[in-house]
Amino acid sequence: MKMLATILLLVVSNVFMTFAWYGHLKLQEMKISTNWPLYAVILFSWGIALLEYSFQVPANRIGFRENGGPFSLVQLKVIQEVITLIVFTVFTSFLFKGEQFHWNHVAAFACLVLAVYFVFMK
Repeated sequence: MKMLATILLLVVSNVFMTFAWYGHLKLQEMKISTNWPLYAVILFSWGIALLEYSFQVPANRIGFRENGGPFSLVQLKVIQEVITLIVFTVFTSFLFKGEQFHWNHVAAFACLVLAVYFVFMK
């Protein structure tokens, strides 16, 4: 159960993280934040990032082996990176129609999936 809770919290965390990091670009494209000063964009992103941390920290606490979870620190980090890439890919595909994925992006994704395999290998 802790494995599933950790992964779900990481997914939610990464959705907020992706919006914090890249959502302002979509707002700018939509002419919503075009005239915002940089500090306003940063504060807006920080507000979203606070929500991200509200899920990321519990995910790491629940999932960490030293706290009774199923994952080592390295495993948590690799899982988080793969989730980040998946969430980013979905985000980009739906919100930024001009961005295209190429074979090298797929190859990089495959390498990260292999990283998950290797980090769990005994």
